[in-house]
Amino acid sequence: MGVNGLLRARTIWVRMFLSVTMGCLCAGWAAQAENPHDVQPEVLSNPEVSYGAGATSITVHGMRKGQADGPKVDRPLRLLGNSSHTKPGGGGGGGTSDGALQSAAYVSGGSVAALLNFEGLGKGFPNFSVDSAPPDTNGAVGATQYVQWVNESFAVFDKVTGNTLAGPIPGNQLYQALGSTHPCATNNDGDPLALYDKVNQRWIMTQFSVTNGTSVGFWQCIAVSQTSDATGAYNVYAFRQPNFNDYPKFGVFNGVYFATYNMFQGNTFAGARVCAYNTAAMLTGAPAAEQCFQLSNSYGGLLPADVDGSTQPAAGTSEYFLAFGSNSLLTWRFHVDFSNSANSQLAGPYTTSVAAFSEACGGGTCVPQSGTTQQLDSLGDRLMYRLSYRKFADHESLFVNHSVAATSSYTGARWYELRPASGGTTGVTVHTQSTYAPSGGLYRWMGSIATDKLGDIALGYSTSSGTSSPAIRFSYRTPADSFVGLGSEQLILAGTGSQTRSLNRWGDYSAMTVDPVDDCTFWYTNEYLTANGTFNWHTRIASFRLNGCQ
Repeated sequence: MGVNGLLRARTIWVRMFLSVTMGCLCAGWAAQAENPHDVQPEVLSNPEVSYGAGATSITVHGMRKGQADGPKVDRPLRLLGNSSHTKPGGGGGGGTSDGALQSAAYVSGGSVAALLNFEGLGKGFPNFSVDSAPPDTNGAVGATQYVQWVNESFAVFDKVTGNTLAGPIPGNQLYQALGSTHPCATNNDGDPLALYDKVNQRWIMTQFSVTNGTSVGFWQCIAVSQTSDATGAYNVYAFRQPNFNDYPKFGVFNGVYFATYNMFQGNTFAGARVCAYNTAAMLTGAPAAEQCFQLSNSYGGLLPADVDGSTQPAAGTSEYFLAFGSNSLLTWRFHVDFSNSANSQLAGPYTTSVAAFSEACGGGTCVPQSGTTQQLDSLGDRLMYRLSYRKFADHESLFVNHSVAATSSYTGARWYELRPASGGTTGVTVHTQSTYAPSGGLYRWMGSIATDKLGDIALGYSTSSGTSSPAIRFSYRTPADSFVGLGSEQLILAGTGSQTRSLNRWGDYSAMTVDPVDDCTFWYTNEYLTANGTFNWHTRIASFRLNGCQ
């Protein structure tokens, strides 16, 4: 199987004093074209097994606040591809007409109750300085709190009032119990994620350590809270990876923690890596196993399924991983056995044909902004975080989105509702698919999708155009809506500034999550600017509910 497209890489801007020996902090992959008639799914067994020794952190309230204010580095540590490249078959190919385009602005039969809308970490937030870009904005909602983590700090907010309960805390403060010289304790490299484990009522906080990785190792740093209180103590772990473990993405499935990485050897993409973590051990602080399978460099950008709601998949259900190929979605299934790793298996990819699409901006940069010629990166070469799973009374569904070329002149958000294929042990089928692009002048990208307990769907994203600065919006639909697509678009915040001075990376990801208590309230976080510039980003946290969900 050949590699389609160029390796693409993530941008991360770091402080001058970080000595990065990689030559780039890169992320990327080539989208793989699959033909279900001549490619048979592969079953991998005997995963790589490694262990992380547990340690216990102090409480978040006792950790150092704020962050060092270091000089900015105005060069991206990134492997840049040729933006004019042609991808042979990947992602629908250049110039493919969108086969699921929603160009009309439908009106949903549901209505929205706007709740909180407050400032997250970013420029102007007390004790926080913006010295990196993009922010990699993400967060999650728990029993009583909302946790947001951006490069390079996190904060805990009261989910009723939006008041700050703790933070900002530098991310590496979570891992000081590993020892003052451990890379997870000394490096604060970002690519962070905050998740809430609804089964065990714990927080999962994770980022990578890659600075000087060729000499001190590449690590994934993971902290699991000891209670549902994000301001308490954490069981902390460090798992050494064989190569540069870029763009980590995590999901919680049946109470087990799963992850994906895009692995690099130097500047060369080495393929996706999928891992499972012995959650039972991590909940107690005991040494915990990591089981991982390495895929070939034909595959990258996989997302692990992350469960929404309190109803879990049937016991023994294998975790889902998704990526996209040529007008298709690719599914892998991971069965993990921590008692006997010889029983663990990764099967796939199973190929599901979808409506034709082309990657937004050819997978790269073309999003315009008002007041500047600087364009923004669409990240159209990957599925966008999260892959949301929900088990309803009569079916299971998975929801995911990515940015596509809606027409030759603007981008849209392609989203899917997927259901397990017959038998539930292989891939998925398409239940609904649509590309949300109702305005010919507005680019939509950087999406994140989730559903509430009634099946209402909310998709958050960034928007921009040649006459408007980047804004934060969402659209939604209810199960009662008769049209195929999303309805009324809602504005969370209109940015009043555009990103300038040769900085094209915007976000890397955003996050839509659902309150685990009422299973109705959506929480979304993304970035924006108040003035033209670079290293001056802000973030916003907003919550809302569709009025039919109680």
